[in-house]
Amino acid sequence: MSRLLVYVLAALAAALLVAGSGSAAIFPTRIVSLSPTATETLFAIGAGKQVVAVDDQSDYPKQAPRTKLSGFTPNAEAIIGYHPDLVVISYDPNGLARALATARIRVVVQPPATSFAGAYAQIRQLGRLTGHAAAAARLVGRMKQRIAALVAAAPRRPLSVYHEISPDFYSATSRSIIGAVYRLFGLRNIADAAGGSALGGVQLSSESIIAANPDLIVLTDIRCCGQTKATVSSRPGWRGITAVRRGTIALIDDSLASRWGPRLVDFVRAVASALRTASRG
Repeated sequence: MSRLLVYVLAALAAALLVAGSGSAAIFPTRIVSLSPTATETLFAIGAGKQVVAVDDQSDYPKQAPRTKLSGFTPNAEAIIGYHPDLVVISYDPNGLARALATARIRVVVQPPATSFAGAYAQIRQLGRLTGHAAAAARLVGRMKQRIAALVAAAPRRPLSVYHEISPDFYSATSRSIIGAVYRLFGLRNIADAAGGSALGGVQLSSESIIAANPDLIVLTDIRCCGQTKATVSSRPGWRGITAVRRGTIALIDDSLASRWGPRLVDFVRAVASALRTASRG
């Protein structure tokens, strides 16, 4: 057998091996993310180069290819115009998934996680789908370690918390990922008494918040709604609330508390910092 023939056969065998494994063919190269959480995760696990478009709320990281696409009122034709081979959504309004499936576009729905286990599972799923399973597993491992360290170093006091999503007193119960963070620190969430949805959202009243008299108030309606310590203090009847009297009102960026991806660590860190302030009060 000639040396040239040996080389040809070896090359052919290698090509067949790669084709048989399908490793280069199964992973998407044109991803559209209509979920800010998924966008953050995709870039964190190294799949950013595979992302061709993200929705108008995906403001992190800065290099994400932000567009006018909406994840809340999506336009299937506009999405199809980016020729995606994978679309990630957190909501499925107006039969979007069905419309994209009809166009033979793969759709993955990752609804808001309500637990750390759910959040980690979504990160791992995106890792598997994009060819970055090992990176996703490492990311989850780092998140677990950092969160555990933050919780271990935080003071433990039986304090109550009111988490504000919007100035009309929408809050999050312990059924939500937000509530799961507060449970880590042993905080009593005043929103739990109101019930709420399966995802943990609930609208309270000003009177019920005043009556609950929380030790800590966490505002996550800063960018959207301009809420500050001053605006909270000026609300009728709120000056008598323990958190207002002691100044234990934490301002946390809206996006940190509304997403359940890699920056969960930053949200936990912000809560730990607020708890240290409240514990000194």
